[in-house]
Amino acid sequence: MGRLAELVGDQMYGEKSRTFIFSEEGHTLGNALQFIISQYPDVEFCGYTVPHPAETKMHFRIQTKKGRATDVLKRGLQDLEKVCDHTLETFNEACKEYRNTKNLSADST
Repeated sequence: MGRLAELVGDQMYGEKSRTFIFSEEGHTLGNALQFIISQYPDVEFCGYTVPHPAETKMHFRIQTKKGRATDVLKRGLQDLEKVCDHTLETFNEACKEYRNTKNLSADST
């Protein structure tokens, strides 16, 4: 993942609302992270945009009823990481089971 920055001028809305800029990221992270964070009960708004297809930047906005938007982003990234780890583990187990039923070695493709 690339760098992360807060959008300049967003301070006037307080810590409950922030727009974060992810460098070298796009719809893949944006859509998955939005899905996770938008399900939190204290989140009023969660959305992202990719301002221009030629730029590899994603703007990700979070507005909360209470708490800091930065903390919600951290929680969302941690929860998304858990989902990805579970998905990878489930996939690897299914591949192993398939290989065992077909008597294939792990090296064969």
